[in-house]
This record gives sequence, structure tokens and C-alpha cells, in this order.
Amino acid sequence: MSFGLGVSAGAGYNFDRRNALVGDFMWNWLYPAEQGIRPIQVALNTNKVNGHGNLFAFTGGYKLELRGRSLGTYFIVGGGWYYRTASLSKALPPGTPIGCSPAWLWWGYDCSNGAVVGNLTEVHSNSSALGANGGVGLTFRVGAAPYRVYVESRYHFAPTKNVTTQLITITWGIRY
Repeated sequence: MSFGLGVSAGAGYNFDRRNALVGDFMWNWLYPAEQGIRPIQVALNTNKVNGHGNLFAFTGGYKLELRGRSLGTYFIVGGGWYYRTASLSKALPPGTPIGCSPAWLWWGYDCSNGAVVGNLTEVHSNSSALGANGGVGLTFRVGAAPYRVYVESRYHFAPTKNVTTQLITITWGIRY
């Protein structure tokens, strides 16, 4: 588990007070989890190896909202296209014998016969896939209707190449 920062923007159409279709764009800057960077640090015999990832998503979905006068809740479910990148600050020297694990695949290395192929000069990977998401949110009325502040938690899943992309986002903002 690790943390990241990101932005999200969306638009939708409310069919009535409870039902809506929404579209979102999301970008998240992801920091590596300890178990994702530690095998590389051990193999290179240094803690001075850094990495990061980016996740871009274009999603669409259905929202069911149960809104009161000042407080509301909603449920959202949908799918979309997810594009993930990852880059590492140092490459594994060629000829270094290392056993293959998902941590190496995440950063863009290939494996052959159970060993990491260390022939990269720049370490990066990218992958895209169709995925799904679902979550729940709370809305709070601020000022005159229809302005509301919201906080939302959503789980995202995409079966990207080598390592599946799974992410829980917590988003807050203003909804009109």
C-alpha cells in the first residue's frame, strides 16, 4: 500500500433527483510501496533508487443519489480506460542474476527462464486496459442550492499487463 496525489474532473447528466450518468477524467501520481521498490534497492545494493508511477483514467458510470436537504449520499459504478506508467531512477546492470518477481515486472523489466533480463538503460513501463470502478460518496450543501461539497471513496480495477492495477481513491471537491 502506498499513497499518491491526483486530480479529477467530471461532468454528467441528471435524469432526475436520484439518477445520473457521469463521465470522469482522473490523473494520479503514485509513489511506490516499500515492497515494490525494496527488491530493486537490495539488488543494486543502495537505497538511492527512486521510482514513481502515473495513472490516467477516462471513465463513465451510473450514479444513484439519495439527497436530503443538507446531507446526501450516493453510490457510483462504472468502467473506462486506464493507462498506467512507471519509471525507475536506476537500471539493473546487465548480467546481474536476479530471480523474477512482480516487483520487477511492474517497473518494466522482462523475465526469461525465471530470471530478470537486465538489458535496460532506462527503466519504465506502460500499460493500458479497460477496467471497472465503484464507490460511495457524501454530499454537503453549502450556500444556495445546487452547490454541494462532496467526499468520495472509489475502488478502481484494471487488468493491466504483468501487474493488475488496483487503486482506492479518496476525492473531495465542489459539485454543481
